[in-house]
Amino acid sequence: MNRFAISLAASAALLSASLAPAHAEIDVTTLKKAIAASIESTYPQLDGLYKEIHAHPELAFQEVKTAARLAAEMRALGFDVTENVGKTGLVAIYKNGDGPTIMVRTELDALPMEEKTGLDYASRDKTNWGGREVFVAHSCGHDIHMASWVGTAKTLLGLKDQWRGTLMFIAQPAEEIVAGARAMIASGLFTRFPKPDAAFALHAGPFSHGTVFYRTGVGSSAADGLEITFHGRGGHGSAPHTTIDPVTIAARFIVDVQSVISREKDPNEFGVVTVGAIHGGTAGNIIPDSVQLSGTIRSFKPEVRAKLHAGIERTAKAVAAMSGAPAPDIRMAEGTKSVMNDPDVVAATAEALKAAFGDKFRVSPPGTASEDFSEYAGAGVPSMMFNIGVYDQERIDAVRNGGPPIPSNHSPLFAPVPKPTIETGVTAMTLAVLSAFDKRKGK
Repeated sequence: MNRFAISLAASAALLSASLAPAHAEIDVTTLKKAIAASIESTYPQLDGLYKEIHAHPELAFQEVKTAARLAAEMRALGFDVTENVGKTGLVAIYKNGDGPTIMVRTELDALPMEEKTGLDYASRDKTNWGGREVFVAHSCGHDIHMASWVGTAKTLLGLKDQWRGTLMFIAQPAEEIVAGARAMIASGLFTRFPKPDAAFALHAGPFSHGTVFYRTGVGSSAADGLEITFHGRGGHGSAPHTTIDPVTIAARFIVDVQSVISREKDPNEFGVVTVGAIHGGTAGNIIPDSVQLSGTIRSFKPEVRAKLHAGIERTAKAVAAMSGAPAPDIRMAEGTKSVMNDPDVVAATAEALKAAFGDKFRVSPPGTASEDFSEYAGAGVPSMMFNIGVYDQERIDAVRNGGPPIPSNHSPLFAPVPKPTIETGVTAMTLAVLSAFDKRKGK
Protein backbone atom coordinates (compact mmCIF):
# COMPACT_ATOMS: atom_id res chain seq x y z
CA MET A 1 0.00 0.00 0.00
CA ASN A 2 1.28 3.49 -0.86
CA ARG A 3 2.50 5.57 2.09
CA PHE A 4 -0.17 8.23 1.48
CA ALA A 5 -2.89 5.60 1.61
CA ILE A 6 -1.55 4.28 4.92
CA SER A 7 -1.59 7.73 6.52
CA LEU A 8 -5.01 8.42 5.00
CA ALA A 9 -6.58 5.56 6.92
CA ALA A 10 -4.86 6.61 10.13
CA SER A 11 -6.08 10.20 9.97
CA ALA A 12 -9.60 9.68 8.59
CA ALA A 13 -11.11 8.83 11.97
CA LEU A 14 -9.67 11.98 13.56
CA LEU A 15 -10.94 14.17 10.73
CA SER A 16 -14.43 12.70 10.69
CA ALA A 17 -14.87 12.75 14.43
CA SER A 18 -13.90 16.40 14.75
CA LEU A 19 -16.26 17.78 12.14
CA ALA A 20 -19.96 18.44 11.66
CA PRO A 21 -22.23 16.27 9.48
CA ALA A 22 -22.10 16.37 5.69
CA HIS A 23 -23.30 19.55 3.94
CA ALA A 24 -23.18 21.63 7.13
CA GLU A 25 -22.18 25.24 6.72
CA ILE A 26 -18.42 25.50 6.60
CA ASP A 27 -16.90 25.86 10.04
CA VAL A 28 -13.51 27.24 9.00
CA THR A 29 -11.98 27.16 12.48
CA THR A 30 -12.73 23.47 12.97
CA LEU A 31 -11.83 22.61 9.40
CA LYS A 32 -8.49 24.38 9.65
CA LYS A 33 -7.56 22.31 12.70
CA ALA A 34 -8.53 19.11 10.92
CA ILE A 35 -6.57 20.10 7.82
CA ALA A 36 -3.52 20.87 9.96
CA ALA A 37 -3.76 17.43 11.56
CA SER A 38 -3.94 15.80 8.14
CA ILE A 39 -0.93 17.72 6.85
CA GLU A 40 1.11 16.93 9.95
CA SER A 41 0.44 13.21 9.60
CA THR A 42 1.59 13.08 5.97
CA TYR A 43 4.08 15.91 5.66
CA PRO A 44 7.19 13.66 5.66
CA GLN A 45 5.83 11.94 2.56
CA LEU A 46 4.88 15.24 0.92
CA ASP A 47 8.35 16.58 1.66
CA GLY A 48 9.93 13.51 0.06
CA LEU A 49 7.70 13.88 -2.99
CA TYR A 50 8.54 17.57 -3.33
CA LYS A 51 12.29 17.08 -3.06
CA GLU A 52 12.33 14.13 -5.46
CA ILE A 53 10.43 16.08 -8.10
CA HIS A 54 12.60 19.15 -7.48
CA ALA A 55 15.78 17.14 -7.99
CA HIS A 56 14.55 15.47 -11.19
CA PRO A 57 12.56 18.02 -13.23
CA GLU A 58 11.35 17.53 -16.79
CA LEU A 59 10.60 20.03 -19.55
CA ALA A 60 7.34 20.67 -21.39
CA PHE A 61 5.78 17.55 -22.91
CA GLN A 62 8.72 15.51 -21.57
CA GLU A 63 7.21 15.05 -18.08
CA VAL A 64 6.90 11.26 -18.37
CA LYS A 65 8.44 10.29 -15.02
CA THR A 66 6.83 13.19 -13.15
CA ALA A 67 3.38 12.31 -14.46
CA ALA A 68 3.86 8.63 -13.68
CA ARG A 69 4.86 9.46 -10.10
CA LEU A 70 1.77 11.59 -9.54
CA ALA A 71 -0.45 8.99 -11.20
CA ALA A 72 0.82 6.33 -8.79
CA GLU A 73 0.17 8.57 -5.78
CA MET A 74 -3.37 9.35 -6.87
CA ARG A 75 -4.24 5.72 -7.66
CA ALA A 76 -3.05 4.71 -4.20
CA LEU A 77 -5.47 7.26 -2.73
CA GLY A 78 -8.35 5.68 -4.65
CA PHE A 79 -8.65 8.03 -7.62
CA ASP A 80 -9.50 6.72 -11.07
CA VAL A 81 -6.51 7.95 -13.10
CA THR A 82 -6.23 8.41 -16.87
CA GLU A 83 -2.77 9.15 -18.26
CA ASN A 84 -1.58 10.64 -21.55
CA VAL A 85 -4.29 13.28 -21.72
CA GLY A 86 -2.77 16.08 -23.78
CA LYS A 87 0.41 14.06 -24.38
CA THR A 88 1.83 13.77 -20.85
CA GLY A 89 -1.05 15.10 -18.75
CA LEU A 90 -3.21 13.09 -16.38
CA VAL A 91 -6.74 13.28 -15.00
CA ALA A 92 -7.62 11.82 -11.59
CA ILE A 93 -11.32 11.41 -10.71
CA TYR A 94 -12.84 10.63 -7.30
CA LYS A 95 -16.62 10.34 -6.97
CA ASN A 96 -18.30 10.84 -3.62
CA GLY A 97 -22.01 10.78 -4.31
CA ASP A 98 -24.14 13.20 -6.30
CA GLY A 99 -23.05 16.80 -6.52
CA PRO A 100 -20.91 19.26 -8.48
CA THR A 101 -17.55 18.55 -10.09
CA ILE A 102 -14.66 20.66 -8.78
CA MET A 103 -11.35 20.74 -10.65
CA VAL A 104 -7.90 21.35 -9.17
CA ARG A 105 -4.99 21.85 -11.55
CA THR A 106 -1.25 21.48 -11.05
CA GLU A 107 1.52 21.87 -13.62
CA LEU A 108 4.14 19.24 -14.40
CA ASP A 109 6.90 21.01 -16.31
CA ALA A 110 10.12 22.76 -15.35
CA LEU A 111 12.42 25.29 -17.05
CA PRO A 112 15.49 24.95 -19.33
CA MET A 113 17.92 26.63 -16.95
CA GLU A 114 20.58 25.83 -14.37
CA GLU A 115 19.67 25.86 -10.68
CA LYS A 116 22.17 27.67 -8.44
CA THR A 117 20.51 27.43 -5.02
CA GLY A 118 23.08 25.07 -3.50
CA LEU A 119 20.31 23.02 -1.90
CA ASP A 120 21.00 19.38 -1.02
CA TYR A 121 18.19 18.40 -3.37
CA ALA A 122 19.05 20.87 -6.15
CA SER A 123 18.62 19.66 -9.71
CA ARG A 124 21.69 18.77 -11.75
CA ASP A 125 19.67 17.07 -14.48
CA LYS A 126 20.14 17.91 -18.16
CA THR A 127 18.15 17.16 -21.28
CA ASN A 128 17.91 18.06 -24.95
CA TRP A 129 15.89 21.18 -25.69
CA GLY A 130 15.76 22.87 -29.06
CA GLY A 131 18.62 20.78 -30.37
CA ARG A 132 21.03 21.50 -27.54
CA GLU A 133 21.80 20.13 -24.11
CA VAL A 134 20.42 22.25 -21.27
CA PHE A 135 20.11 22.09 -17.51
CA VAL A 136 16.58 21.65 -16.14
CA ALA A 137 15.23 23.26 -12.96
CA HIS A 138 11.95 23.74 -11.10
CA SER A 139 12.61 27.46 -10.70
CA CYS A 140 8.97 28.48 -11.06
CA GLY A 141 7.44 26.53 -8.17
CA HIS A 142 5.60 23.80 -10.02
CA ASP A 143 7.12 21.24 -7.65
CA ILE A 144 5.50 23.10 -4.74
CA HIS A 145 2.24 23.04 -6.65
CA MET A 146 2.45 19.27 -7.21
CA ALA A 147 3.15 18.51 -3.55
CA SER A 148 0.27 20.78 -2.50
CA TRP A 149 -1.97 19.10 -5.10
CA VAL A 150 -1.32 15.62 -3.71
CA GLY A 151 -1.65 16.89 -0.14
CA THR A 152 -4.98 18.54 -0.95
CA ALA A 153 -6.31 15.34 -2.53
CA LYS A 154 -5.36 13.34 0.55
CA THR A 155 -6.90 15.87 2.92
CA LEU A 156 -10.17 16.07 1.00
CA LEU A 157 -10.55 12.30 1.13
CA GLY A 158 -10.22 12.49 4.89
CA LEU A 159 -13.07 15.01 4.83
CA LYS A 160 -15.44 12.97 2.70
CA ASP A 161 -18.35 13.50 5.06
CA GLN A 162 -18.08 17.25 4.40
CA TRP A 163 -18.76 17.23 0.66
CA ARG A 164 -20.69 15.41 -2.03
CA GLY A 165 -19.75 15.38 -5.68
CA THR A 166 -16.72 14.68 -7.84
CA LEU A 167 -13.09 15.70 -7.45
CA MET A 168 -11.30 16.22 -10.76
CA PHE A 169 -7.58 16.63 -10.17
CA ILE A 170 -5.61 17.32 -13.33
CA ALA A 171 -1.83 17.44 -13.79
CA GLN A 172 -1.14 19.59 -16.82
CA PRO A 173 1.97 19.51 -19.00
CA ALA A 174 3.74 22.38 -20.74
CA GLU A 175 2.51 25.40 -18.78
CA GLU A 176 5.85 27.15 -19.31
CA ILE A 177 5.28 27.22 -23.07
CA VAL A 178 1.52 27.91 -22.57
CA ALA A 179 0.59 24.85 -24.62
CA GLY A 180 -0.46 22.19 -22.11
CA ALA A 181 -3.95 23.41 -21.25
CA ARG A 182 -4.94 23.57 -24.90
CA ALA A 183 -3.46 20.12 -25.47
CA MET A 184 -5.53 18.64 -22.63
CA ILE A 185 -8.73 20.32 -23.83
CA ALA A 186 -8.06 19.13 -27.38
CA SER A 187 -7.54 15.62 -25.98
CA GLY A 188 -11.08 15.61 -24.59
CA LEU A 189 -10.62 16.99 -21.09
CA PHE A 190 -14.21 18.26 -20.96
CA THR A 191 -15.81 15.58 -23.15
CA ARG A 192 -14.17 12.37 -21.94
CA PHE A 193 -14.49 13.58 -18.35
CA PRO A 194 -17.08 15.69 -16.48
CA LYS A 195 -16.99 19.38 -17.26
CA PRO A 196 -16.24 21.08 -13.92
CA ASP A 197 -18.60 23.45 -12.16
CA ALA A 198 -15.56 25.32 -10.84
CA ALA A 199 -11.78 25.10 -11.20
CA PHE A 200 -8.88 26.18 -8.97
CA ALA A 201 -5.14 26.59 -9.26
CA LEU A 202 -2.48 28.15 -7.07
CA HIS A 203 0.90 29.63 -7.80
CA ALA A 204 3.90 30.08 -5.52
CA GLY A 205 5.63 33.47 -5.50
CA PRO A 206 8.40 35.54 -3.84
CA PHE A 207 6.65 36.77 -0.71
CA SER A 208 6.27 35.45 2.83
CA HIS A 209 4.87 31.97 3.37
CA GLY A 210 1.54 31.90 5.14
CA THR A 211 0.21 34.68 2.93
CA VAL A 212 -2.38 34.18 0.19
CA PHE A 213 -3.05 36.75 -2.54
CA TYR A 214 -6.11 36.85 -4.78
CA ARG A 215 -8.13 39.11 -7.03
CA THR A 216 -11.39 39.19 -8.97
CA GLY A 217 -11.30 39.60 -12.75
CA VAL A 218 -8.00 39.93 -14.62
CA GLY A 219 -5.36 37.90 -12.78
CA SER A 220 -2.51 37.69 -15.30
CA SER A 221 -1.36 39.00 -18.65
CA ALA A 222 -2.05 37.66 -22.11
CA ALA A 223 1.11 36.35 -23.76
CA ASP A 224 2.15 36.04 -27.39
CA GLY A 225 5.33 34.54 -28.77
CA LEU A 226 7.73 36.59 -30.89
CA GLU A 227 10.16 35.13 -33.44
CA ILE A 228 12.10 37.34 -35.87
CA THR A 229 14.86 36.40 -38.29
CA PHE A 230 16.91 39.31 -39.60
CA HIS A 231 18.69 38.56 -42.88
CA GLY A 232 21.96 40.08 -44.00
CA ARG A 233 25.02 39.27 -46.07
CA GLY A 234 27.84 37.50 -44.29
CA GLY A 235 31.53 38.19 -44.57
CA HIS A 236 34.82 38.89 -42.83
CA GLY A 237 34.74 40.88 -39.59
CA SER A 238 37.58 43.07 -40.85
CA ALA A 239 35.54 44.23 -43.86
CA PRO A 240 32.04 45.08 -42.64
CA HIS A 241 31.51 47.39 -45.62
CA THR A 242 31.26 44.32 -47.84
CA THR A 243 28.48 42.83 -45.72
CA ILE A 244 25.03 43.61 -44.39
CA ASP A 245 25.43 42.93 -40.68
CA PRO A 246 22.30 41.30 -39.16
CA VAL A 247 23.82 41.50 -35.68
CA THR A 248 23.70 45.30 -35.65
CA ILE A 249 20.21 45.20 -37.19
CA ALA A 250 19.01 42.90 -34.41
CA ALA A 251 20.69 45.04 -31.76
CA ARG A 252 19.02 48.17 -33.11
CA PHE A 253 15.64 46.46 -33.08
CA ILE A 254 16.03 45.32 -29.45
CA VAL A 255 16.58 48.92 -28.38
CA ASP A 256 14.19 50.67 -30.76
CA VAL A 257 11.22 48.41 -30.12
CA GLN A 258 11.07 49.70 -26.55
CA SER A 259 9.96 53.07 -27.92
CA VAL A 260 6.68 51.36 -28.86
CA ILE A 261 6.17 50.83 -25.13
CA SER A 262 7.41 54.24 -23.96
CA ARG A 263 6.08 56.47 -26.74
CA GLU A 264 3.14 54.75 -28.44
CA LYS A 265 1.33 52.81 -25.71
CA ASP A 266 -0.77 54.66 -23.15
CA PRO A 267 1.46 54.77 -20.04
CA ASN A 268 -1.58 53.92 -17.90
CA GLU A 269 -1.96 50.56 -19.68
CA PHE A 270 0.18 47.46 -19.17
CA GLY A 271 2.33 46.19 -22.02
CA VAL A 272 5.76 44.56 -22.18
CA VAL A 273 7.93 43.35 -25.05
CA THR A 274 10.86 41.20 -23.97
CA VAL A 275 13.58 39.67 -26.15
CA GLY A 276 14.82 36.70 -24.16
CA ALA A 277 17.06 34.96 -26.68
CA ILE A 278 19.27 35.98 -29.59
CA HIS A 279 21.14 33.52 -31.81
CA GLY A 280 23.51 34.28 -34.63
CA GLY A 281 27.05 33.72 -35.78
CA THR A 282 29.76 31.20 -35.02
CA ALA A 283 32.94 33.19 -34.40
CA GLY A 284 34.04 36.68 -33.44
CA ASN A 285 35.61 37.46 -36.81
CA ILE A 286 32.71 36.29 -38.98
CA ILE A 287 29.67 38.42 -39.76
CA PRO A 288 26.77 35.94 -40.14
CA ASP A 289 24.07 35.79 -42.78
CA SER A 290 21.22 35.92 -40.27
CA VAL A 291 20.26 36.43 -36.64
CA GLN A 292 17.22 35.00 -34.84
CA LEU A 293 15.43 36.69 -31.94
CA SER A 294 12.89 35.09 -29.61
CA GLY A 295 10.72 36.94 -27.13
CA THR A 296 7.31 37.51 -25.60
CA ILE A 297 4.61 40.16 -25.90
CA ARG A 298 2.41 40.71 -22.84
CA SER A 299 -0.66 42.85 -22.24
CA PHE A 300 -3.98 42.94 -20.41
CA LYS A 301 -6.22 44.51 -23.06
CA PRO A 302 -6.83 43.49 -26.69
CA GLU A 303 -6.35 47.03 -27.98
CA VAL A 304 -2.93 47.29 -26.29
CA ARG A 305 -1.99 43.91 -27.75
CA ALA A 306 -2.91 45.10 -31.24
CA LYS A 307 -0.82 48.27 -30.84
CA LEU A 308 2.21 46.28 -29.69
CA HIS A 309 1.94 43.85 -32.61
CA ALA A 310 1.73 46.69 -35.12
CA GLY A 311 4.65 48.54 -33.54
CA ILE A 312 6.86 45.45 -33.45
CA GLU A 313 6.26 44.68 -37.13
CA ARG A 314 6.84 48.27 -38.22
CA THR A 315 10.05 48.58 -36.18
CA ALA A 316 11.50 45.28 -37.39
CA LYS A 317 10.92 46.18 -41.04
CA ALA A 318 12.29 49.69 -40.53
CA VAL A 319 15.59 48.67 -38.93
CA ALA A 320 16.18 46.17 -41.74
CA ALA A 321 15.39 48.81 -44.39
CA MET A 322 17.78 51.28 -42.73
CA SER A 323 20.63 48.85 -43.40
CA GLY A 324 19.53 47.93 -46.91
CA ALA A 325 18.76 44.41 -45.71
CA PRO A 326 16.03 42.10 -46.97
CA ALA A 327 12.72 42.21 -45.12
CA PRO A 328 12.85 40.16 -41.91
CA ASP A 329 10.74 37.09 -41.22
CA ILE A 330 8.34 38.04 -38.41
CA ARG A 331 6.14 35.63 -36.51
CA MET A 332 3.90 36.68 -33.63
CA ALA A 333 2.07 33.61 -32.36
CA GLU A 334 -0.93 33.92 -30.05
CA GLY A 335 -0.07 32.28 -26.76
CA THR A 336 -2.72 32.54 -24.08
CA LYS A 337 -5.20 35.10 -22.82
CA SER A 338 -5.40 36.67 -19.37
CA VAL A 339 -6.54 34.55 -16.45
CA MET A 340 -10.04 35.73 -15.52
CA ASN A 341 -11.07 34.98 -11.94
CA ASP A 342 -14.83 34.39 -11.79
CA PRO A 343 -16.58 36.79 -9.34
CA ASP A 344 -18.91 34.15 -7.91
CA VAL A 345 -16.14 31.59 -7.39
CA VAL A 346 -13.91 34.23 -5.80
CA ALA A 347 -16.67 35.50 -3.49
CA ALA A 348 -17.42 32.05 -2.07
CA THR A 349 -13.74 31.19 -1.67
CA ALA A 350 -12.65 34.53 -0.26
CA GLU A 351 -15.06 34.27 2.66
CA ALA A 352 -13.50 31.00 3.84
CA LEU A 353 -9.89 32.02 3.17
CA LYS A 354 -10.33 35.34 4.95
CA ALA A 355 -11.61 33.47 8.00
CA ALA A 356 -8.65 31.07 7.83
CA PHE A 357 -5.79 33.49 7.08
CA GLY A 358 -7.02 36.82 8.44
CA ASP A 359 -4.89 39.77 7.32
CA LYS A 360 -2.55 37.40 5.49
CA PHE A 361 -5.27 36.94 2.88
CA ARG A 362 -4.93 39.98 0.63
CA VAL A 363 -6.06 41.46 -2.66
CA SER A 364 -3.27 41.85 -5.21
CA PRO A 365 -2.93 43.75 -8.51
CA PRO A 366 -3.00 41.71 -11.74
CA GLY A 367 0.13 39.67 -12.30
CA THR A 368 2.25 40.61 -15.30
CA ALA A 369 3.33 37.01 -15.93
CA SER A 370 1.15 34.76 -18.09
CA GLU A 371 -0.65 31.51 -17.35
CA ASP A 372 -2.51 29.04 -19.56
CA PHE A 373 -4.89 28.28 -16.69
CA SER A 374 -6.85 30.93 -18.60
CA GLU A 375 -7.75 28.30 -21.21
CA TYR A 376 -10.14 26.56 -18.82
CA ALA A 377 -12.13 29.72 -18.20
CA GLY A 378 -12.11 30.27 -21.95
CA ALA A 379 -13.70 26.82 -22.30
CA GLY A 380 -16.55 27.90 -20.02
CA VAL A 381 -15.36 26.74 -16.59
CA PRO A 382 -15.72 29.33 -13.77
CA SER A 383 -12.21 29.56 -12.36
CA MET A 384 -9.98 31.08 -9.71
CA MET A 385 -6.22 31.22 -9.33
CA PHE A 386 -4.59 32.48 -6.14
CA ASN A 387 -0.98 32.93 -5.03
CA ILE A 388 0.95 31.71 -1.98
CA GLY A 389 4.26 32.93 -0.56
CA VAL A 390 7.44 30.85 -0.24
CA TYR A 391 9.98 32.77 1.90
CA ASP A 392 10.58 33.36 5.60
CA GLN A 393 9.28 36.72 6.79
CA GLU A 394 12.79 37.58 8.00
CA ARG A 395 14.06 37.56 4.39
CA ILE A 396 11.24 39.84 3.30
CA ASP A 397 11.98 42.22 6.18
CA ALA A 398 15.69 42.22 5.34
CA VAL A 399 14.97 43.49 1.83
CA ARG A 400 13.02 46.41 3.28
CA ASN A 401 16.06 47.22 5.41
CA GLY A 402 18.46 47.29 2.47
CA GLY A 403 19.31 43.59 2.36
CA PRO A 404 19.82 41.47 -0.76
CA PRO A 405 16.86 41.16 -3.15
CA ILE A 406 14.58 38.13 -2.96
CA PRO A 407 14.99 35.73 -5.90
CA SER A 408 11.80 35.61 -7.93
CA ASN A 409 10.28 32.85 -10.01
CA HIS A 410 12.56 31.87 -12.91
CA SER A 411 15.65 32.96 -10.98
CA PRO A 412 18.36 30.28 -10.64
CA LEU A 413 18.30 31.11 -6.91
CA PHE A 414 14.54 30.64 -6.40
CA ALA A 415 14.29 28.40 -3.31
CA PRO A 416 10.97 28.08 -1.47
CA VAL A 417 10.91 27.04 2.19
CA PRO A 418 9.07 23.73 1.69
CA LYS A 419 7.09 22.93 4.84
CA PRO A 420 5.24 26.19 5.57
CA THR A 421 4.72 26.82 1.86
CA ILE A 422 3.17 23.41 1.22
CA GLU A 423 1.11 23.70 4.42
CA THR A 424 -0.32 26.99 3.17
CA GLY A 425 -0.99 25.52 -0.27
CA VAL A 426 -2.85 22.50 1.08
CA THR A 427 -4.85 24.52 3.61
CA ALA A 428 -5.91 27.20 1.13
CA MET A 429 -6.74 24.80 -1.68
CA THR A 430 -8.69 22.42 0.57
CA LEU A 431 -10.81 25.27 1.89
CA ALA A 432 -11.32 26.62 -1.63
CA VAL A 433 -12.63 23.26 -2.84
CA LEU A 434 -14.87 22.78 0.19
CA SER A 435 -16.27 26.29 -0.30
CA ALA A 436 -17.07 25.47 -3.93
CA PHE A 437 -18.85 22.27 -2.94
CA ASP A 438 -20.80 24.10 -0.25
CA LYS A 439 -21.76 26.94 -2.61
CA ARG A 440 -23.11 24.51 -5.19
CA LYS A 441 -24.73 21.84 -3.03
CA GLY A 442 -28.31 21.14 -4.01
CA LYS A 443 -27.97 22.81 -7.40
